[in-house]
Amino acid sequence: MANPSLSIIVPLYNEEENVQLLVESILPVAEAIEGQFEVILVNDGSRDRTGEIIAGIAAQNDRIKVINLRRNAGQTAAMMAGFDHATGDIIIPMDGDLQNDPADIPRLLAKLDEGYDVVSGWRKDRKDKLIVRKVPSWLANRIISWVSGVKLNDYGCTLKAYRREVLTGVRLYGELHRFVPIFASWQGGRITELPVNHRARQFGVSKYGLNRIFKVVLDLILVRFLTKYQAKPIYVFGFIAVLFFTVAFVAGLYAVFLKIVEGTAFIQTPLPLLFVTGFMSGMMCILLGLISEVLVRTYFESQGRTHYIIGSTLNIEPSK
Repeated sequence: MANPSLSIIVPLYNEEENVQLLVESILPVAEAIEGQFEVILVNDGSRDRTGEIIAGIAAQNDRIKVINLRRNAGQTAAMMAGFDHATGDIIIPMDGDLQNDPADIPRLLAKLDEGYDVVSGWRKDRKDKLIVRKVPSWLANRIISWVSGVKLNDYGCTLKAYRREVLTGVRLYGELHRFVPIFASWQGGRITELPVNHRARQFGVSKYGLNRIFKVVLDLILVRFLTKYQAKPIYVFGFIAVLFFTVAFVAGLYAVFLKIVEGTAFIQTPLPLLFVTGFMSGMMCILLGLISEVLVRTYFESQGRTHYIIGSTLNIEPSK
């Protein structure tokens, strides 16, 4: 068990009715796969008996590992804790509500063997409510694919298979766990999608609501910024500054026109105020862009990181 080849990560929050059945369904599948494995159960500050149950399970099987978070930090944080402690060459996260089917794990692994770095599950026949879950998810997936350029039908499916190297250096915050394929693609990883079985929830209640749409939109903006402009933030602030300067210029020019041609005093129109506001806002965006450039350089250089990723080299001596 020094170096398991497969790590299965399951974030749990108030899943006392599901966790025993889940582990019992995972173990036979994992044991049938050639190589070693570990199952990491991450208790995300559950308030029911989830922590007690998984402790009992882990005491009987050393391939079951448990991480207890002190408080409820959210699915992304729980998943990140699992990634940080996983030792497998292949990492597979899945939900703890029994809606993901462990029987799909061998199919995900077989797809990885075709040369892919990420295999994303697609709940093609999703067993959820139409208006509350399916429709918002469908819209979100279309928007994410359009903005990111990574074409997937189902970003929200937790059941995915990753090669360990594509997760190296990935840090997840907010609700960013659904965007890991985008980060992997950004690093040059090969991404594909595989239809998986999706089962109706038997016990407990869903932890997600319509308010998650708002979070996803904000996280999508963040992902777009990180993937396109992390190393050149002044381009973003500069573009916004140009918009403000344009508004200021048009407002100022029109105010002068009214003054000269129609004799309208500056105090009789809000255009001078719009000119000043637009000009000041543009200058603030330029200054924010400069500060961001300094912070980006500090971020990369303080950690010895680069904004490029090398896949392989030939006849290159390793850096000292």
